[in-house]
Amino acid sequence: MRTHSTKSSAPLTQPMFSLRRARSGIAVLLVAMLAACGGGGEITVDPPASAVAVTNPRALPAEYLARQAVAYGPYRTSASGADLANEVIPPANIKQDMDLLVAGNFRLIRIFDSGDKVAKQTLDVIVDNNIDMKLQLGAFMGGFKFEPNPNKVEDIKAANLRELDRAIALANDPKYRDVILTVSVGNENIVDFSADRIDPADMAVYIKYVRDRVTQPVTTDDNFQVFSNPIPKAVLDQIDFVAIHAYPVIDTEFPNSSLYWDWKQLSVPAGPARATAMMDASIVELKKQFQATRDALNSVGLSRMPIAITETGWKARITGNQAFRAHPVNQKMYFQRLETWRQESRLSGMGPVNIFYFEAFDEPWKLSDDGWGLFNKDRQARYVIQNLYPQNIWENATLTDADAVYFVPPTINPAFAGNAFTLYSDAPGASLIAGYNLDAFDGFTAPRNLADTTIAAAPGDGAVSMRITPAPAGYGWGLLYNPQTGGTTQNLSAFSAVNVWINTFYEGRIEIGVSTLDVDGNGQEAFVQIGNGQYGYCNTGAWCRVSIPLQAFLAVNPRLDFRLVVNPFYIADRYSFTGKTSGADIRTPLNIDGISWTR
Repeated sequence: MRTHSTKSSAPLTQPMFSLRRARSGIAVLLVAMLAACGGGGEITVDPPASAVAVTNPRALPAEYLARQAVAYGPYRTSASGADLANEVIPPANIKQDMDLLVAGNFRLIRIFDSGDKVAKQTLDVIVDNNIDMKLQLGAFMGGFKFEPNPNKVEDIKAANLRELDRAIALANDPKYRDVILTVSVGNENIVDFSADRIDPADMAVYIKYVRDRVTQPVTTDDNFQVFSNPIPKAVLDQIDFVAIHAYPVIDTEFPNSSLYWDWKQLSVPAGPARATAMMDASIVELKKQFQATRDALNSVGLSRMPIAITETGWKARITGNQAFRAHPVNQKMYFQRLETWRQESRLSGMGPVNIFYFEAFDEPWKLSDDGWGLFNKDRQARYVIQNLYPQNIWENATLTDADAVYFVPPTINPAFAGNAFTLYSDAPGASLIAGYNLDAFDGFTAPRNLADTTIAAAPGDGAVSMRITPAPAGYGWGLLYNPQTGGTTQNLSAFSAVNVWINTFYEGRIEIGVSTLDVDGNGQEAFVQIGNGQYGYCNTGAWCRVSIPLQAFLAVNPRLDFRLVVNPFYIADRYSFTGKTSGADIRTPLNIDGISWTR
């Protein structure tokens, strides 16, 4: 699974990472959920260690080739992966979704698992209401390649086999057989960035197990690179068609990657022409990725093997590093170019046999990997498809094609001239910087400013200090200084360190962080974890002055640019980064004072 021309000033509560990795991050949770669902019986005999290659691949149904396709997930209210198991999905919600999709002529959906909650309910709604919708059924596979605990490996394998049995049962059920056109085993389990890695040889065994027991064409969905370098022959020997994922917009987030392409189009004058050039280039890049797959298959004698693009899309809003790219109008531009290529491919037979747009509806639980939907989570049609729906269900009725965003290099202000950039202090003569709010991450109570008579004042500062009393969420807590005006940056490149006085008995390590833009206008952040005795920090109940050199932040994230500082100070404890157990309920207060940057 996989925004507006200015960088959002919203606080970043998690470190930035590959969006392509985000969809794999809850594998263990999903495996546990699927294991608890109903479905087919147990596999009592292990599949063979190797498998004979398919000699008569099954042809894709005509309806699979002809129908406009989209990825589908029904979750509306879950705020994170941890909430999914508890979200109730009424059949009426699925019925509403199916009706909306059919009204826009999206009559082929891809779902990602075979559990009762999503897959079976969706199939029941389609059949029971005689909805003209077909489906690519998924079987969600938990990864175990890097799991060191043999018992956990066996648990994951057992859950995977139960899931395969559920997929087989649904695909063979007379009630659903005509709706399920294809079956996919796994989702991004082979590509090297997957958090749910499965060796190709193991995946081939899973695929064969399913294919031997169903009549539909069978595949596995994965990133296009899996099928281009090197070719996983064991997998290719068992599938009827190749299903690839390709996301040019995500590839723009990694300047050092071989997939990075010229999305900025600076050779074109700034304005609508640059936006057009950028979106034209995005489809050129998608075609290159498809062609890399086609060439690789041809090179091993599989020139007749069909290729479907089962995931691609463009974000409608910024949820990560997509400034100057993610926007509803740019999403429409990508979708239109995608549709043109899809139709051309149908006539020429030279491109993908079909393209599944990712995705139908936003799903908030995906956090930084959300924002791809043709509809938002409230089932309002985005600009990309508003011509297909009445205005009363539009997300925004004021957009025009002229609102497309394009890259504009961030403006670098003159270097801050003062000797100190002070955010919090009541020291005599201290000059505080205006224009910042003190904001909290989730799970955090507001700090209090007070002259605390139970402790001495911070050395060299006034009597007033700030007391932070965490009320942590499962992941921890955090606090930051956030600019009141979105897009505001400070040029603090002349400074050398971030400083804060801290007085606490807080258990274990804490974090100090900063964030900046980079030259692409993307947000970059870095947290330094500190324990007793590091950078002057102590948790002994005495005032200790913490001073962290900017080079320490650069060592965490070299893409920081101190000419473009957005959030000049974070204090946090994200438990997974400080070595604490998720859900730890640590409420020990911290007194802080004298927050500044110094030369």
